[in-house]
Amino acid sequence: MDLVEIIHIILPILIVASAVVSIYLKDLLAAVIALAAMSLLLSLEFYILQAPDVAIAEAGVGACLTTAIFVIAIRATKRKEDA
Repeated sequence: MDLVEIIHIILPILIVASAVVSIYLKDLLAAVIALAAMSLLLSLEFYILQAPDVAIAEAGVGACLTTAIFVIAIRATKRKEDA
């Protein structure tokens, strides 16, 4: 097995693991960071699969823009303890 085959095995496992971690996290900001990590790993997988245009779009929209929107939305809300 060469390095690319090993990466093709490890990367989907990490993608699924970060998605599952984001589901079980109680802190919303930590869950958003886990989703951003999942999106970056997914863009890396697209790049390895020789789809660099899709990888750039996923990194730009999925990881950066969506994460920023989620963080802004979380900051705009109040916690139950503060209300």
